[in-house]
Amino acid sequence: MLNKFPKFMFLNKLRFALVLLLLVINVSAQQKQESSSYYTLSGRVAPLENNQVLLIGSAASVAFEFTGSTCAISLQSVDGFEHHNYVSLVVDGEYLGRLRIEKGSAQSFPIQVTSAKETHRLEVYKATEAANGSVLFAGTTAQVIPSKTKIKNKKKIEFIGDSITCGMGNDSNPIPCGSGEWYDQHNGYLAYGPVLSRRLDADYLLSSVSGIGMYRNWNDEHLEEAIMPDVYENLYLNKDQSKPYDFAFQPDLVSICLGTNDLSDGDGKKPRLPFNEEKYVANYIDFIKTVYKHSPNTRIVLLTSPMVSGDRNVTLVKCLKKVIQAFETDKAHKPITLFEFQPMSPKGCGYHPDTNDDKVMADQLLPFFKKLLYEK
Repeated sequence: MLNKFPKFMFLNKLRFALVLLLLVINVSAQQKQESSSYYTLSGRVAPLENNQVLLIGSAASVAFEFTGSTCAISLQSVDGFEHHNYVSLVVDGEYLGRLRIEKGSAQSFPIQVTSAKETHRLEVYKATEAANGSVLFAGTTAQVIPSKTKIKNKKKIEFIGDSITCGMGNDSNPIPCGSGEWYDQHNGYLAYGPVLSRRLDADYLLSSVSGIGMYRNWNDEHLEEAIMPDVYENLYLNKDQSKPYDFAFQPDLVSICLGTNDLSDGDGKKPRLPFNEEKYVANYIDFIKTVYKHSPNTRIVLLTSPMVSGDRNVTLVKCLKKVIQAFETDKAHKPITLFEFQPMSPKGCGYHPDTNDDKVMADQLLPFFKKLLYEK
């Protein structure tokens, strides 16, 4: 009996140690889960460990609340080759402008807060698009706290499109049109979709690629480059099918603005076939079926293009009406509608809308989208 007592105590101590270890592991896991919940992710993103995240698509974002008057964030441009990138910053609801992320390793960017409030909210949006690689949000020095922003059951909108939807060429400050890289004037945060969504107090997602079309692209007859139906289901909006998009974002409304590049003449040097109405309409119909497959309860609206006018606009409208007609007997989904932009002379780079044009587009869309989102 005397020999068993120390053994009994040893087993009790061992059990206590195991319980304590499990408790520490549980608390640690809980703290990690709570810490992760402090960050709000939106758009096409890839969450990583330690609250890091890859911002992939245009206007994809990470947001958090913190205490104190200063903080720093760590950002890195991530791609198959080194090049710079851009994000747009918003602090306490105030837009601060774009931030250039130079190529290379992660860099620290100090964020100065001018508001006297005790707590602050920082929002980081990818200004460039998926084709420019990803922006890694590698962390912050701020004392991140649980969000005090009231969670509302917001309406959700997905904007599918090309360079117009990306915000390409809309922000020539500080690099003027015609200089720098082709993406130096990108600002997805100020594109018409995000501007409209903020006015509607709606959450949004951009699934857009510059130069892309429904059956052919700006300067390619679908021979070398992927078209929107090829990339839409892939997270990175490219040909990489090994990383599918999860479609967790279930939009109340899907806006499709594609046709500008299908109707274009390309660069005028590469051979270009006449616009094929049948291919465009057929691909559009099939693409809508793909959208319904992933978002069966959504409502779809087709947009014309502010960059298409004259006879081409007449052709575009005719084709879009044919697409809508193909779903007239569809009782499983809400009716598809058409919105036609008013004529515009875009003032951005490369005949794209600038930020003021984006506001005009949002103004035009506002009552139409509001009715579609909230009508019973």
